[in-house]
Amino acid sequence: MRNRFDNQLAEMNNELISMGALCENAIASAVKALLEGDIKLAAAAIRIDQEIDRKEREIESMCLKLLLQQQPVASDLRLISSVLKMITDIERIGDHAENLAEQAQYMVEHGLQFSTTGADDLKSISDSVLKSFQYAIDARQNGNMEAVRKVSQYEDDVDSQEEELREKHIERLSAGECKASAGVVFLDIISNLERVSDHAYNLAGYVKDEM
Repeated sequence: MRNRFDNQLAEMNNELISMGALCENAIASAVKALLEGDIKLAAAAIRIDQEIDRKEREIESMCLKLLLQQQPVASDLRLISSVLKMITDIERIGDHAENLAEQAQYMVEHGLQFSTTGADDLKSISDSVLKSFQYAIDARQNGNMEAVRKVSQYEDDVDSQEEELREKHIERLSAGECKASAGVVFLDIISNLERVSDHAYNLAGYVKDEM
């Protein structure tokens, strides 16, 4: 009976990692769509978010069945509780990726473009956000405490970048280097990216609590 339960726990964990991989793909596709003006990539990111939503429901169902059908010990309860929390954050992340993809579609449809500096800044912060999320998933998959620390470092870096980019953006608007319509989109994008980093930090915190 315990072997079956352990196998179900392992399956639950594998599904969680799979959900994380989908989320990483959605973020990467949405950011690339923004930088390249690729509306097909934007649509792909939105489709991936729908798959992430489905995966969340499946994992939640697995967790509840494990709680109801088995008699988990304290360590099992901590694990299952952690997974339930994590899928909620991974799903906040999928929604943010969808928001980014929709902004990419809006930019293409309205012929908006970022300045060269704005695009470079966007790539810089998105790279940090992706690394933060990747380390969070690595921490969960491998029980890697060093990865937890990396997430914290990248979270601080993303927060600093967001503040700096907002100031630089205002300067570009004042200098007429950026259109106001594109400027509003830019601010929304970096806000969504910062929220992804926040969720990655939450994920790392859940892993830390398990250790």
